[in-house]
Amino acid sequence: MVGRKTKKAWVVAVDMGYGHQRAALPLKNIAIHQEILVANDYSAIPESDKRIWLESRRFYEIISRFKKFPVLGDFVFAIFDKFQEIQEFYPNNVSIDSPTLQVKQIYSLMVKKDWGKHLIQKLNAHPIPFITTFFIPAFMAEFWGYKGKIYVVIPDTDISRAWAPLRPEKSNIVYCASTARVADRLERYGIKKKNIVVTGFPLPEEFTAYHFKKAKRDLRRRLMALDPNRRYISQYKKIVRTYAGKIPEKKRGACQVSLTFAIGGAGAQVDVAEHIIKSVKPMIKDGSLELQLIAGVHGAAATALQDAAKEAGLASMIGKKVHIHVFATKKKYFQEFGKILSSTDILWTKPSELVFYAGLGVPLLLSPPIGSQEKFNRKWLLDIGAGIDQEDPKYTHQWLPDLLEDGVFAEAAMQGFIEISKDGTKNIKKIVCG
Repeated sequence: MVGRKTKKAWVVAVDMGYGHQRAALPLKNIAIHQEILVANDYSAIPESDKRIWLESRRFYEIISRFKKFPVLGDFVFAIFDKFQEIQEFYPNNVSIDSPTLQVKQIYSLMVKKDWGKHLIQKLNAHPIPFITTFFIPAFMAEFWGYKGKIYVVIPDTDISRAWAPLRPEKSNIVYCASTARVADRLERYGIKKKNIVVTGFPLPEEFTAYHFKKAKRDLRRRLMALDPNRRYISQYKKIVRTYAGKIPEKKRGACQVSLTFAIGGAGAQVDVAEHIIKSVKPMIKDGSLELQLIAGVHGAAATALQDAAKEAGLASMIGKKVHIHVFATKKKYFQEFGKILSSTDILWTKPSELVFYAGLGVPLLLSPPIGSQEKFNRKWLLDIGAGIDQEDPKYTHQWLPDLLEDGVFAEAAMQGFIEISKDGTKNIKKIVCG
């Protein structure tokens, strides 16, 4: 039996890509048994429920990989993306509270297939706060009569109508909005204002605890590597000192930059990473660049990257200046990601939930977005000034040094650190647990 004084919650994510589990992980220490419950892969999940979840995930991953096929891939993905499209925000005087086809299908599966009933009955034995990073488990909880409070953490900078339930005006789900724009969207979708709180995105507490001590230390080291001519540091000395602390004097010789390329959950960006490896070979050889490649849980992707490094003549650098990270489980991947991020100077990724990690002072180099949510994530990050669009990966060795020489990445690192909230985890815990 769970005691009242424990102030614990059911923390629920889904295994679909990395985003929803990554957002749940910082809330682990308020979770029952310090474990994140995965709604589509928990102990004793009914086969019928598992099948519905599995078909949904497989379809998304297939579509994501298929997108790279010329002409037809973009066409098929565009049709799929239309069902989860985020509308342009302006004009903003029009309510959009009518449920989408996707939302209707979710509720239809609950009515006809009892989807999610077993999960909610299981958790109702201890009706403590229920907090999830995906909308479907929240819909399930409300539909099947969960007895405790229901919260949703939103892991994107903007959202589609799919995040609001069938009848939003009657819902008591509380939304932890990552941005003010998300909060505005939820109101337009019919969610009651009293059920919306702008909290920020939940970043790992290893970086945000103790007045961001670790994040500031990493940022100072990072700025020295990203601004070799000290153009930004010199021009904005007071701002840098206020937010990051005093930057040590420049050391003799060139600083080595650590560039990390992160492949997404669907594993669809191996070809981009292969171009990067070939291009930056001279920079790795002369000691000006260290390359970290995160393959996640995709063993085949890691093998392909190793082969690409060997073909580029970098076999002797693997494990030294070229690091290929692959993990047996997603749990292990998330555990190690923070360590890699701490030593990273530039994070190259598509504009997923990782855009919020620019708040830790890590400048993001953005791959082209995949889908409507990532398009809006990209726009949000570029507006803040914490992200930079990639140029052609085949010529990384040409444009990357130019951006470093001009202090562009140093400016992006500071913009992210200053402008993006780092209090999301603390705020969410306070709302849920008091």
